[in-house]
Amino acid sequence: MLENIKQTITGWDKKNPWTNVYGLARSIIALSSLLTLLVNHPSLIMKPASGISSYPACKMNLSLFCLGENNYMMLNLFRWVCIAILVLVVIGWRPRITGILHWYVSYSLQSSLIVIDGGEQAAAVITFLLIPITLTDPRKWHWSGRPDDPEGQRTIGKITAFISYFVIRLQVAVLYFHSTVAKLSQQEWVDGTAVYYFAQEKTIGFNGFFQALTKPFVSSPFVVIPTWGTLLVQIVIFAALFAPKKHWRLILIIAVFMHEIFAVMLGLISFSLIMAGILILYLTPIDSTFQFTYIRRLKWNKKEKKGEVSV
Repeated sequence: MLENIKQTITGWDKKNPWTNVYGLARSIIALSSLLTLLVNHPSLIMKPASGISSYPACKMNLSLFCLGENNYMMLNLFRWVCIAILVLVVIGWRPRITGILHWYVSYSLQSSLIVIDGGEQAAAVITFLLIPITLTDPRKWHWSGRPDDPEGQRTIGKITAFISYFVIRLQVAVLYFHSTVAKLSQQEWVDGTAVYYFAQEKTIGFNGFFQALTKPFVSSPFVVIPTWGTLLVQIVIFAALFAPKKHWRLILIIAVFMHEIFAVMLGLISFSLIMAGILILYLTPIDSTFQFTYIRRLKWNKKEKKGEVSV
C-alpha cells in the first residue's frame, strides 16, 4: 500500500495540475453567480420572508452582505463589489488572489439570497475545495499554459493540488449519490411519475409553451422515461468516480445535456451553469488541456481576411 502511494505521488510530480481545465470550470461557476447578480437587484433576491424579518438574515452568518443588513443602498454597493470580483475570476486573473475571494462571494450568496436553487450551495463547497489548487497556481492567468517548473521545485504544490482535485471528485460523486438515494425514497420517483408533477409545479414547472408542447407526453405512461432516465444518468455520474478515464468524456456530455434540459425547461439556468462547471472538474483529468481549436481557427481566419497572414 505504501508503495502504491509512493508511485501515485511520483506520478503527480510528473504532471501539471494547473491547466485551463480547472480554469474553465471556475470561470463557468463564477459566470453563473455573475449573471445572477447582474440581472437581479438586492431588493429581489434579499428581502424579508416568512419568519425572517431582516434582509439578509445574518444570525451566525459571515456573509459580506451582512455588512449592509436592512439597507438596500449598501447591499447594492456590495453587489457591485462581488460583480467586480467575479469578473476577475471569469477572465482568469491571478488565481492565487481570486481563489479565496471567489469562495467568499459564493459563500455570501449561498448565505444571503432568499431565492436559491441548490446551485449556490454546490458552488460554495466546490470553490472552497478549489482554494488549495488556486493558492498553489503560480500563473498570472488560469488560461495560460504550463508554468515553469525548474527541477521539480513545485512538488509540494502539485501534491496539494492533486489531493484537492481528488477530494472534489469524491464530493461530486457523493452529491449525485445522495441525490439519487433521496429521490428513490419518494414514491413519485419510484413509480416514474415525478416529471409529471415537476412539469405542473407553479414555481419551477414548465412555462405555458412547454406545458402545451409536452402535455401529451408527460400525461402518458411514457413519462417514466425522463423520470427513470434522470435517475439512471445520476447513477452513471456517481459510478464515473470508478470508471476508466476513457469513458469520462461521454459521461460528461450526457450529464451536461441533462442539466441543460433542466435549464431550458425548468428555468434552472444558474443551477445548470454551476453544475456544468462542476462536472467539467469531475469528468476531465485536471492535468489535461482544452485546446479550443475551433476558437483558434476562427481567429486565424479573421487574420487571413484582414491580410495579416500570408498564405
